[in-house]
Amino acid sequence: MSVFPYAVAGWIFLVGVYGLATSRNLVHAVGCLSVAQSATYVLLLAVGYRRGGTAPVFSDTPTTASVVDPVVQALALTDVVVGATVTALLLALVVQTAKRHGTTDPDELHELKG
Repeated sequence: MSVFPYAVAGWIFLVGVYGLATSRNLVHAVGCLSVAQSATYVLLLAVGYRRGGTAPVFSDTPTTASVVDPVVQALALTDVVVGATVTALLLALVVQTAKRHGTTDPDELHELKG
């Protein structure tokens, strides 16, 4: 079992969270959130990989072929679709915030403070 894919997923997640924590722009924050969420793609595919596994659907695949579990691939694809939808929704909210308040800097949104 290789630790490399898990380290890559962790690094991508930390880069996204760091960018999110230091962001002074809502569009940048949405992009950093999308980067942090993309670490789950790498993590899902790393979990689904089985060394020495064979494809469960095709019987004519050689036994030396490396495969990834198709259920995990379907989950990764679903994760991509949900991530794109959430990113689009957040960007639409940022556009509406910029129209109403004239800024995308979270520190300048005084009307939203309680």
